[in-house]
Amino acid sequence: MILLAIAPAAFFATLLGGLLALFLRDKLHLILGFSAGAVVGVAFFDLLPEVFEIGRDVSVAKVMVLFPGFGFLSYLVLDRLLQEHGVETAVGVSRNSGRGMLGAASLVTHSTFDGIAIGLAFQVSMEIGTVVTAAVLAHDFADGINTTNIVLKHGGSVWEAFRWLLADAVAPVIGIVLTLFVHLPEAWFGLVIALFAGFFLYLGASELVPDSHNAYPRRITTIGTVLGAAMVFVTTQVAG
Repeated sequence: MILLAIAPAAFFATLLGGLLALFLRDKLHLILGFSAGAVVGVAFFDLLPEVFEIGRDVSVAKVMVLFPGFGFLSYLVLDRLLQEHGVETAVGVSRNSGRGMLGAASLVTHSTFDGIAIGLAFQVSMEIGTVVTAAVLAHDFADGINTTNIVLKHGGSVWEAFRWLLADAVAPVIGIVLTLFVHLPEAWFGLVIALFAGFFLYLGASELVPDSHNAYPRRITTIGTVLGAAMVFVTTQVAG
């Protein structure tokens, strides 16, 4: 019953963040800057610490260290293949729905694992479940912003961005429900987190950060990037 109560909270936290990004889409440079910081912040302050927490055993840690690199490089290859079919506009927005879908799909999949993390945490204990839930709900808001932003950045329509936002909002709910029936081994969960750390590092550092600065080289954009990363850092510290 607790998980069923948490699921709507995760849905609305994500939806609220995405709707805010849609409302402020005329200020895309600010959203780009903030999203860049938030995505990189999730990788550094949320996912990677969790990887090393799970992989305390030396042999497991060695494998987990490799997976962020594998995730980074595999995302790079897919992104470059899709980039060949895109057209860059004068304002730096790529008219490439494939790249936008790749980024949005990665974020939606990550949100599904957020829901799984909540469910698995409650399987361990009520205390751990509460802490993990607080952390997930705290950055679900940023996830909604990032999902909407990545679609708009690559020339997607408002309707396309909204559809991906709905998918991202539903994703943690699906993850929570899955844990009622499926028990994912902790070792596999750690590897998946490590893989997504690599995805997010590429998405943030190699795409969002350069694009936010190259298209809109303003101090306020840089401030937005720092604020995005700072928000994730603060929420993970408070939740932890």
